[in-house]
Amino acid sequence: MHKGQQTRAAILEAALGLASHMGLEGLSIGALAELMQMSKSGVFAHFGSREELQISVVREYHARFEEEVFFPAIAEPRGLPRLQALFERWVRRVSVELDSGCIYISGAVEFDDRPGPVRDALAEMVRAWHAALERAIRMAIAEGQLRADTDPAQMLFEIHGLILALHHDARFLRNPGVLDRARAGFARVLADHRTEPAHLVSQRHPE
Repeated sequence: MHKGQQTRAAILEAALGLASHMGLEGLSIGALAELMQMSKSGVFAHFGSREELQISVVREYHARFEEEVFFPAIAEPRGLPRLQALFERWVRRVSVELDSGCIYISGAVEFDDRPGPVRDALAEMVRAWHAALERAIRMAIAEGQLRADTDPAQMLFEIHGLILALHHDARFLRNPGVLDRARAGFARVLADHRTEPAHLVSQRHPE
């Protein structure tokens, strides 16, 4: 990267740290300028507006989320192994963010009733992640590992609910053991939808 790109990347790194702790609304050109020991005009030159800065942070957060969660998980075999890897890596990511916060979740709270480009960018990233999870569920159905009558959208809803509960109980209530509870909840969701092993089917329905 040339110097301008390096400076922009450094500003974005600082902005991501601020947004993780203070929310997207906590971002300001002035706060970043002070943190970076730059002039406001210097920071402004790289992003043009506070809104563009917020959108850039959302996109950078999503790119890192993909690198840590999505791309390693899709290297797993199609079906349940991939779905399980997506969830487990998601849980690990949330566990690392417990002291700072998940921008997907905090951003949804900040912008749920505030239409505009920042909300649109955030919603687009979350929908992309949900689409990846739903594809994994559909693959598991196609592989015969989940029942044919499984509703992928409902299963996705329940899995996402586990992550929201994990984030809430860990960050807000400071409850112990929530990672184990999230994993147990996921195992229960899978158990409700898994196809039965052949030997169990034959025992239950003898010829």
